[in-house]
This record gives sequence, structure tokens and C-alpha cells, in this order.
Amino acid sequence: MKTDKNILIAFVLNLFFALFEFFGGMFTGSIAILSDAVHDVGDALSIGISYFLEKKSKKKPDKTHTYGYIRYSVIGSVITTVILLVGSSFVIVESIKRFFNPVDINYNGMIIIALFGVIVNFLASYVTKDGDSLNQKAVNLHMLEDVLGWVVVLIGSILMRFTNISIIDSVLSIGVAIFIFIHALKNLKEIVEVFLEITPKNIDLDELKKHIKKVNGVLDVHHIHVRSIDGYNNFATLHVVVSKYSEKIKNEVREELLEHGISHSTIELELEGEKCDNMDCDMNHVHVERHHNHH
Repeated sequence: MKTDKNILIAFVLNLFFALFEFFGGMFTGSIAILSDAVHDVGDALSIGISYFLEKKSKKKPDKTHTYGYIRYSVIGSVITTVILLVGSSFVIVESIKRFFNPVDINYNGMIIIALFGVIVNFLASYVTKDGDSLNQKAVNLHMLEDVLGWVVVLIGSILMRFTNISIIDSVLSIGVAIFIFIHALKNLKEIVEVFLEITPKNIDLDELKKHIKKVNGVLDVHHIHVRSIDGYNNFATLHVVVSKYSEKIKNEVREELLEHGISHSTIELELEGEKCDNMDCDMNHVHVERHHNHH
């Protein structure tokens, strides 16, 4: 799995670049560059945490973490997203202050730094583009935002160089910060859905039940629960009512689940007429279903 290696490369690129930006922002007097430095320091910190948690998430299950460590990767995503939300709020406040207290800006220096910014962040976003965890997605989103942010700063600094309107700097900063804020909120929503164990978007329960019922020997399926453990791996538990116990049925149901994007499943086979201990299970429903199957 190259996810954690990619995250490490992004971390190193970001940290060095954030330091470069701080000095660049001071030197040019640009809030757009300084605000991006704050953003990048936040990125580097959160990517460092993400790297540590991504590595931890690869550990095998043990007695204390019977489901494995996969959710640690999601925590990395939470921290990264919160840092982005705080960072972009800070940038918006600072940029608004600048409207009332304009500052002289070194436009040529700004253009050079922005060019560097586009190149370095493009490399980092290219490195993190292939990944399957929510955590890596959050890191890649950062990198893409950074590339976009720097393209905007580059265009803005060229505009300011020729028009001498320094307020463009503040307008750009606010635009980029709002863009980052909205994307981070979307990411946070995905994370919350994982923690609330909401049925993953790519799973249609009715469709899934229909397919399972088509398996030879299956009379009904109920008490079905599907959740995502990390925004990527889906787990399911379900009760399958059968006319007779059969390993073949269980394997076919498992195959069906795999085809629907469920990587880990716990299947309980119940004989027809057997009382299900679960409150959700209504045995009358089973007989009605069976009745339909005969027609």
C-alpha cells in the first residue's frame, strides 16, 4: 500500500514550502502569501498526523482492536479537516482587516513565490492522487486546493503588478479561504456519516436484498446492516432464512455481497420457522415472503 508513503512525501514538501512562504510573505508584504503559509503549516501538521495514523490504521486486529485499526485513518481525516476550517476562518478575518489598512506589496517577489507555489503543490497533489482512504482523499484535497490557491495568487500578483491595486490581494485571500472552508465542510460531513454508521452511499439495500433472495435455497433475508468502517471498506451483518442449512448458500450470499462492494460480512443462517431472537425480525414476514416465492 503506497498511501502512507505518498502522505509522507506530501508532508515533507509542505513543511519546507510553508517555511519558505512565511519568509516570502514577510518579504513581499502579501497577506495572500502569508495566509497560505498559515494554511500550509496547518497542512503540514495535519499531514504529519495523517501519516502517523495512516500507518497505525494498517495494523492487524488484536485483542483491544478486534475490528482492526482502520478507523485511525479517519481520525487523521478529522484532524486535517478541523485544521483547515480553523485556518481558513483565520485567513478570512485577516483579509477583511487588510481592506481597512492596506499595505505596500512587492509584486515581483509575489509573482516568483507564486510560481514556486504552483510547481511544488502540483508535485504534491500528483503524488497523493492515487489513494483509497478518506484520509488520503483529505490530504489530496489539500494539495489540489493549494495548487488552485497558488494559480489564483499568481494571476492576482500579475494583475496587481500592472494595475497597482493592492486590494486584489485581500479579495484573493478571501476567495481561496471560502473555497477551502466549503470543501472541508463537505469532507467533515463524510467523516460524520462514517462515525454514525450510516449506510454507505454506494449501497442500495433494497437492491441488495433482491439479489440475495435470488440465490438458490434462500427464502428471505432480514436484519441486514451495512456500514463503512473508513469511508472505503464496507462491512455487513445479516440473517438469511433457508429451507436447509448449506455452506453453498452461505458462500453464494457472500459472493453476492462482495459484488455489491461489501468486503467483510457476517451471515447468520436461519431455518424456516426458526424463531429469530432479534426484535427487528418478524417471522410472519418470512412466511409471507416464502409464499410469494412459490408463485
